[in-house]
Parts: sequence; structure tokens; C-alpha cells
Amino acid sequence: MRDSTTSKEKILKKIRKALTHKSSQEIGDVDKESEIYTTSEEPLEIQFAQNFSALNGKFVFCENEAEFIENFDFIAKDNNWENLFCLEPNLKEVLIKGKINFSDKEENLLATDIGLTFCECLVARTGSVMITSKQASGRRLPVYANFHIVVAYTSQLVADIKDALKLIKGKYNNQLPSMISTISGPSRTADIEKTLVQGAHGPREIFVFLIDDAPLAD
Repeated sequence: MRDSTTSKEKILKKIRKALTHKSSQEIGDVDKESEIYTTSEEPLEIQFAQNFSALNGKFVFCENEAEFIENFDFIAKDNNWENLFCLEPNLKEVLIKGKINFSDKEENLLATDIGLTFCECLVARTGSVMITSKQASGRRLPVYANFHIVVAYTSQLVADIKDALKLIKGKYNNQLPSMISTISGPSRTADIEKTLVQGAHGPREIFVFLIDDAPLAD
């Protein structure tokens, strides 16, 4: 016990000495612009798909909105999905066109199993989905449903978090959302007896349907 206390005192003494004696070396300009990660040669959609899937997310690539409806309808039937909920006006138009039944009534929100939302962007390097409180879905829908379905477009892909934040700042100017969050895979925790549990405090599964909206080459 004495040896442990002595070792602790020695460490604390060194820390106090370092804090009271400034270094004589001058620190040069700090480079804040250079990349600190190796730049991948893979397309952003491939990077995102790989990193998102590694986090137990479900990824589906769609060539257009019609293929999204086809893929979504197949997966919904295969998983017996019911009680779909959506608040995004443009996404509701896509679902109506595809004859996908859903609810947008506030009183049905707490009972929903499947929440469909758009996102602000997709971060390729981390495989994350960035959402904000200024989206029509708000703060609640992405965390209330057992399954969170994100519909995104290839034009929303960015390389890194700093690019995502730059996009948000440019979009909202001086009126930033009160909540900016990144979702990296389904909700999970190991706090209880060190056992990994998915869906403990949010969706137990998250799907990203990525729709290609790149202009066709001439």
C-alpha cells in the first residue's frame, strides 16, 4: 500500500512541476488544414457501405426511387413490418406514389414500429448518418421506432465529419439546429452485466436506402 501511495505522490509531483515550469521551446504554427487520415481511392458510396455495414447497419443501394420502392416493399414484407410512420413531406410523396401505407398522425408516433426519415448527409469515413432537429422528423422519430429507415441520395455523401459540419453550416447559415447528431449503427449498450444489447435506448436496427441521383452521362 505504501509503495502504491509513494508512486502516486511521485507522479503528482512531476505533474505539478510540469505545470509550474513552462517549456523554453517555442511552438510553431499548428497545421489545422492537412488531412490526418489516409485518403481512400474508393468511391464515397463504397466507403460508406463498408463502414456502415461494419457497424451492423443494413445498407441497400437503389438506382432510382422506383427501385427503392421495390426493395423497401420486399424487405418490409420479409420482415413483417407494420405501423410505418413518416413526417418528411417529400418522402411521403415517394411512399404514396409507390402505394406504401404509412401514418403521419402525431398520436400514432409512440406506437410506431418503423420510422422513415431523410438525413442531412452520410459520412463515408465513419459510416455515420448525420441528422438534425431542423428536419421534418425532428428529434423523436429517429429514436422512438424499433427500426429506423433512412432514405438518402448519393449527392448527400461527404468524406468526413468536418465536411458534414461544413455542409450544415452552409445550409443553415447563422441559425444552426439546436441538435446535430451522428448515428453510427443501431442503438447498443454493454452496461448491463457487460452483455451487448441492441435497441436498449433506441432503434435495434437501422437501414440506409441510398438512392443514386447522379446525373446520367451524355
